[in-house]
Amino acid sequence: MAIKVYKPTSAGRRNASVNIREELTGDAPTKSLLRPLHKTGGRNNQGVTTSRFRGGGAKRMYRVIDFKRNKDGVEGTVATIEYDPNRTCNIALIKYADGEKRYVLAPVGLKAGQKIYSGDAAEPRLGNCLPLAKIPTGLTVHNVEMTPGAGGKLVRSAGGSAKLMAKEGKWAHLVLPSGEMRMVDARCRATVGQLGNLDHQNVRLGKAGRKRHMGRRPHVRGVAQNPVSHPMGGGEGRSGGGRHPCSPTGKLAKGGRTRRKRKASNKLILRRRRSRRYGLVKL
Repeated sequence: MAIKVYKPTSAGRRNASVNIREELTGDAPTKSLLRPLHKTGGRNNQGVTTSRFRGGGAKRMYRVIDFKRNKDGVEGTVATIEYDPNRTCNIALIKYADGEKRYVLAPVGLKAGQKIYSGDAAEPRLGNCLPLAKIPTGLTVHNVEMTPGAGGKLVRSAGGSAKLMAKEGKWAHLVLPSGEMRMVDARCRATVGQLGNLDHQNVRLGKAGRKRHMGRRPHVRGVAQNPVSHPMGGGEGRSGGGRHPCSPTGKLAKGGRTRRKRKASNKLILRRRRSRRYGLVKL
């Protein structure tokens, strides 16, 4: 995991850096685990733009990831550590003793040739997946389920890890990367370790073209548009918009609640996530 900064041989290289991905050991993905990936360009089934500034980008194939880790009692061997264009962390190709192959998220320190296991009888070691009830408190985990058997939903991005703080009855208390502390059913599975590719956040794209390769089109500010195109557009010279920030349809962009009302998991939150402005926010 290292960042390479090029000499400024051009305007695009001057502020750019790349992740050399020295921990990767595989080049070509396994064809049996690839699926075609359809792009929408931010349009719905009627062709109307519902998500702005999307479109284009390099063509990708989706890698089928085993988030459930339900291959219990079968020894798996790490074959390769590979790059996945659809997520920030790396993935590992696992070859099981019965001949099956699966992709899993690769934690820090996972090496080719290492043995991993899943299930209640697995030891709480790096790369092993087992219920939270079987994991000692204080360990870091990732790919955490929210419903037993539904597959990992929490902590799946590069460098992510949750800390198992306590176990009380049928509940386990986790501190998530955002700072949120929540209760999760102790029967839910999690994988031991912190996800790899820690330097992902340190990469600087350097030019607009690299963002276009990701399928992201230029994001135009509302105040820079004409009044016919955006409620905050127009005005003589540079202006502040003249109103509270909003979308092209007039919906306010600041201060609104983003969580659904009566969401079933809300009652399991012990402490809300950290606020960048006000520090820890408690319920």
